[in-house]
Amino acid sequence: MSTATTDPRDARADARYLAYAHRSERLATVVAVLWLVAYSLPILQPALPEQVRTACHVVRTLTWAAFGVDYLLRLALSRHRARFVATHPLDLLLLVLPMLQPLRLLRLVTVLRLLNQRAGTRLRGRVGLFVTSATVLIGFSAACAVLDAERDAPGATITTFGEAVWWVATTITTVGYGDYSPVTATGRAVAVGLMLSGIALVGVVTGSLASWFLDEVRDTSGADAEATRADVQRLAEEVGRLREELAARPRPGTP
Repeated sequence: MSTATTDPRDARADARYLAYAHRSERLATVVAVLWLVAYSLPILQPALPEQVRTACHVVRTLTWAAFGVDYLLRLALSRHRARFVATHPLDLLLLVLPMLQPLRLLRLVTVLRLLNQRAGTRLRGRVGLFVTSATVLIGFSAACAVLDAERDAPGATITTFGEAVWWVATTITTVGYGDYSPVTATGRAVAVGLMLSGIALVGVVTGSLASWFLDEVRDTSGADAEATRADVQRLAEEVGRLREELAARPRPGTP
């Protein structure tokens, strides 16, 4: 019977890909944060000097190029290039469709992954940090995106960053007061993404709380059971001592 063996060249290729992916993760995080700053600064400060706006545009262009180089390097290092393209469709879309450039904020998920790795060994701590970080990141990104789309639109109700943040808060929590709502196609697309994100985050929070309650009940039950066993043990020891004392006493009528 013959056994399948792994080609050493394939193993080396996989090792090179994994090594590059590990090294590039932190760099991709830094690049994504730079893109977020360059993207949000002109939105939050419309009166920026033209030189600063130009610098932000240059940074966004350079980060787009950096993401493109990263994609091409990962594609070149992958042994199964067709599978790589099929399993990374969003990365390719973000490179070839300029209208989807705001979605490059999804690259900031590497920030969440790095924070999640430092949240400790308990699952609840990791989930709590991940949910908090994801909520802040998604909320800020959505507020900037919807403000950029709505600010100068006819009939828009979201014209300041404060209004955008309030709209994000009511939307991501699925409350939806309706006092602020997007009127542009881009703003509504951001709203759909935020709604889906809100549903996912609420599900994670609910599951985390349920897990916490179950752990508390389990811990309490375990502590009660330990206490009960300890009480029974002490009672058995006391009964044993009483029996020894009774056995040691002289019986009536015994000289």
